[in-house]
Parts: sequence; C-alpha cells; structure tokens
Amino acid sequence: MEFEAVIGLEIHAQIATRTKMFCRCSTDSFDKEPNINTCPVCMGFPGQLPVINEEAVKKGVIAALALNCEIPEYCKFDRKNYFYPDSPKGFQISQFDEPLSKTGWVEIEVGAKNPRKMKVRVTRLHLEDDAGKLTHVRNGSLVDFNRSGEPLMEIVSEPDMHNSEEASAYAREIQKILRYVGSSEADMEKGMMRFDASVSIRPKGEDKLYPRAEIKNLNSFKSLESAIDFEIARQIGLWKDGNPLKGPTTVGWSDEKQETYFMRDKEESDDYRYFPEPDLPPLYFDRALIEQYKKELPELPQVKKQRYMDEMGLIEDDARILAQDLKLAQYFEAVIARSKDVKKAVSFINTILMKHLREELISVDEQKVTPEMMIELIQLVNEGVISNSLAKSEVFEEMYATGKSPKVIVEEKELTQVSDTSAIEATCKKVVESNPQSIADIKAGKDKAVGFLVGQVMKEMKGQGNPQIVNEVLKKVLASL
Repeated sequence: MEFEAVIGLEIHAQIATRTKMFCRCSTDSFDKEPNINTCPVCMGFPGQLPVINEEAVKKGVIAALALNCEIPEYCKFDRKNYFYPDSPKGFQISQFDEPLSKTGWVEIEVGAKNPRKMKVRVTRLHLEDDAGKLTHVRNGSLVDFNRSGEPLMEIVSEPDMHNSEEASAYAREIQKILRYVGSSEADMEKGMMRFDASVSIRPKGEDKLYPRAEIKNLNSFKSLESAIDFEIARQIGLWKDGNPLKGPTTVGWSDEKQETYFMRDKEESDDYRYFPEPDLPPLYFDRALIEQYKKELPELPQVKKQRYMDEMGLIEDDARILAQDLKLAQYFEAVIARSKDVKKAVSFINTILMKHLREELISVDEQKVTPEMMIELIQLVNEGVISNSLAKSEVFEEMYATGKSPKVIVEEKELTQVSDTSAIEATCKKVVESNPQSIADIKAGKDKAVGFLVGQVMKEMKGQGNPQIVNEVLKKVLASL
C-alpha cells in the first residue's frame, strides 16, 4: 500500500513594533537581562487592563493582505486558557472564531532545478500575545518574562502540503513576504519566527484526514524539514504495523537525537475554554483604510522575480537570488538605476558580494560596499580604467575590507589598466617566445592554446592589460610568425 503525507503549518511571527501587544513594555528583549521588560499588565497582575497596540493591528492587516486574505468588518480577541509557568496570566489573549483575517493563499515554488508552482491556502492570520521563555536547568526551570506579551501574528495554513520540501518552501515564502511588507523581521535566530507542523498519513488516493501529530516550536528551516521527514517515516511505520495514530497528539523535536518525542495528547478548542476577552472591545475596520493599505503594498518577491526576468532578461536563478530579500533587491535596483548596466550589476552582486554575505551570515546593509561604490566600480570597468577581472578580485576585495572607494584604491595601488599597444606588444612577444609548445599547438589547429597565451599575457601584466587590446595585439603577433 502506498501512503501520502498531509501537512499543515502554523507560523508564529513576532510583529515589528517597539512595544508589546497590550502594554507599553519594550519588545527589545533579545540578549537582554531576564525580566527587565515587564510591567503589571504583561505579568497579569490583578486589576490591570490591556490596551490594544494599534501599530501591531495595522502591521497584522498589511501582512494578511499580502497573503491574499480577506479582512472582515470586525474582529475580536478571546481568552485561550491554559496553565504553564511561562504564562503569568494563566491565559493567552488570542483570536478564535472572529479573527483579523480569513481565507488567503500563497503561491510557492518547489524544487531548485525544475521549480514547479503551487498554491497553499491560508486559513487565517490572527493576532495574539506571546508567552515567556523557560530555560530548564538541573534543579528546576528558570522563567524569563521579557518575551511575555510581545505581539505575534499566527498564520495558519490548510493541510495542502505533502512533503518537507513543500512545507519549507511555504515557510520561506512567508518569511520573505513578512519582511517585504515590514510586518516582521522574522529572524529565527532571535526567536522571532517559529513553526508548529501538523503531520498525518493516509492511504494514497483517499481524501479523508486521519489523526495528526503536531510538532511544536520548530525554530529553523532545517529543523522543520528534518522533523517532518522523521514524523512521516514514523507514522508510515505505524500504519504498516497496523497501529496508526488513534487520536491527535503533540510531539516535540530533538535536534540532538534527530527524532520526535511524545509530549501530550493534542488539546482541542474545548480544552482551551475560549471566551471573548472581557477587557478588550471588538475592532471595526474602515473599508477605505483597508483599500488604502492594499494599494500601498510593495511589489512582492514572486512578482519582483518575474519582472526581473521579463523586463531585464535575467535568468531565473539570478532573479530569485535578487528578489528573495527586499534589502538586496533595493541595493540592486539602486545600482542599475545609475549604472544602467544590468549584466555587470548582476554579475558583481550575485557572485562576489553574495559570496561574502553568505560566508559572514550578514545582510547587504551590514557591509561596507554602498550602491554608490558599486556603481563607481562598474563605471571604472566600462570606461576601460581597470579590467573586469581586476575589479572583481583586487579592487572589490579591498572595497569590502576597508570601505574605500574604488577610485581611491585604483590610485593607491596603481591598478590603472594598460592600453598602450607598444607595451602590450612587447609582453605578447615575450610570452610567445617563452611558450613554443603553445605556438606548435596553434599551428596544429588547437585554438585553446590562444586562450592560454592571453592568460599568460594578463598574468605577466598583473591583470592590468586591456583584455580587448591584448587579444588584438596577440593575434597580430601570432599572424606574423
């Protein structure tokens, strides 16, 4: 019997605001001293009343619109009751049956070599406040309430995915969209984005949904993929043994053991005893304002990628790299706006610059080469002042390390390209005399030997020979033999 996995994701992303969801405490808690960003409201002291963060609602609405969700006329907040040490109120303020948004969708691309497009339906995006953070130690557990009350958006998908690759592609696309619209930094290293993955198995060809296991609090794409793969294999094994899941369960993921482990039976909505939050009024949305937000949405990653391909002639891989990050896309567009050289901009950014960004795990705005410096570098190449190879190697490397302008580096290192035909001819003759075997190969019809000699001339001239003139002069020298 063949089996099929059915996967749905709940994505929790911290909303990019300066203060918490229902109080004025700061959200700047990463790497801070524990329990310094707290107050009676987010600590759930008796008699304290929450106040809705308007900016969090606005950014939630914008994110929902970017996910093609419908915004209803009004929404309300609910109490979700559960008792954990990191939840000081004894309940979470969330949204249940009247959320901020409903029924959206996201288009994703799956597969690197031959990508295929598919749509994943979004059930809803709703707002809630976060819990604190537990750290388990030998003799007990430590609680840090800095994160308690921080504004979250929870994005719930339909069970439209069937393997870890699709789930990961969907999660990555959500991250890109949230960053593009400015609703969340979605930085997983800072705990700003995490996933709950629901996995179930059914015989292939059936439409019925069977009991699922929800994998809690996955905090990286790698963990998401590995946990789903493990859980699929585990549940298929249970099916083959004639003992599939009898009911919904909640499991955790061990990065160390690379396996899931049982936590508890899955809670359902009745277990949480939802009821309308008595201290918060419903929110009513101005339709004209919603339409204005919709019109102000930026060009999203998939649309931008397609535009780069259609209007600029970029190949799909280059377009995908440039469109995947808003800051990188803005950098690229700033460079081509003035340099007007798309080909060189793509070559310089997607190769030499991206190599450093990947190695150092930083974003484009955290390094020293500004768009203006990149434009100047491209102009120096186009004007024949330096060669393309010298620009990519020596000049760019110095720019990246020091933040100096390319013109200053060229002057300081005397890297100006040599276009003097007499100097180039003398070097060509020297190289030809030193490589008799290459001359014999050329006479035998082996054209590759010409390229070798060009390389030797450029090496002799320390990369400063004008490549076009080098090729022309070398051909004349060879013709005269």
